[in-house]
Amino acid sequence: MTETAVVHHEVRVAAEEAGERVDKVLARALPRLSRARVQALIKAGGLSTGGATIEDPSHRVKPGHVYRLACPPAEDPVARPEAIPLAIRYEDDDLIIVDKPAGLVVHPAPGNPTGTLVNALIAHCGGRLAGVGGVRRPGIVHRLDKDTSGLMVAVKTDAAHHALARQFAARSIERVYLAVVRGVPVPAAGEVRGAVGRDPRNRKRMAVVTVGGKPALTHYRVVRAFNRRAALVACRLATGRTHQIRVHMASIGHPVVGDRLYARAPRGVMKSPHSAGTLLGMFGRQALHAQSLGFDHPSTGQRLFFESPLPSDMAALVAALDRAAREKDYK
Repeated sequence: MTETAVVHHEVRVAAEEAGERVDKVLARALPRLSRARVQALIKAGGLSTGGATIEDPSHRVKPGHVYRLACPPAEDPVARPEAIPLAIRYEDDDLIIVDKPAGLVVHPAPGNPTGTLVNALIAHCGGRLAGVGGVRRPGIVHRLDKDTSGLMVAVKTDAAHHALARQFAARSIERVYLAVVRGVPVPAAGEVRGAVGRDPRNRKRMAVVTVGGKPALTHYRVVRAFNRRAALVACRLATGRTHQIRVHMASIGHPVVGDRLYARAPRGVMKSPHSAGTLLGMFGRQALHAQSLGFDHPSTGQRLFFESPLPSDMAALVAALDRAAREKDYK
């Protein structure tokens, strides 16, 4: 992007605005920019006053000061094809099933404009996803978090998109996830109900909320317990809310191992580099994997079902926890 492509806005602070947040003052003076957009530009280093850069949106303004905001043109929202390898489990003229690795973002978004699953799908499908699901999310009818691995379905036609969207709305699509969680849930099988919405104390998180939010239901079953320190749990989604499994399991005191957003670091003395406490604390992502996916084919009506084995990192974690449990190395 060239310097000439950047538009600079100058805003002088009025006397009555003294002490207000700079993002609020700028958003009011520049109505074409949302407050969220202003905050993003500030955090990216686009704001200055008196030659000094301001990177804190909560900075308090002083009367008479002039703030200069650099505003680059909006990014092209259209996702572009990129040659990224895909683990394809099934494909036909209507849809494609992929096994997403952990670390791969599903679709372009601020902070991840390229290198996503959507970019890979566009390249692989030769443009057949165009127009389906929008320009940023062509073919996408459901998502997995960046650090969640496992099965996803993407569609190639509008008819397939609408058919699967109806199945998601009717809760007839089967989705089972495997998670390694802290502690062992009691009872060993049950359900977690609770509306999921934005955490009022931290807008970057979701939470079980009493006001607002969307109804959510997760069925769980303990597959294997590693003494009392951890468990491998199968979670079946009845609904599909943002971070649902991570939020629900944390809400009952059994957060997903490695979840830096919803789980605190494990406590206790680490007896060795291979102790359970060390293993739980060192796992590099949330230990969550979309293991199975079942739905009716949008054209034929045939019931399809797919399964994905645990990825190598989670399989290694489970094996190590199993070994630590046998050796009673659980401090």
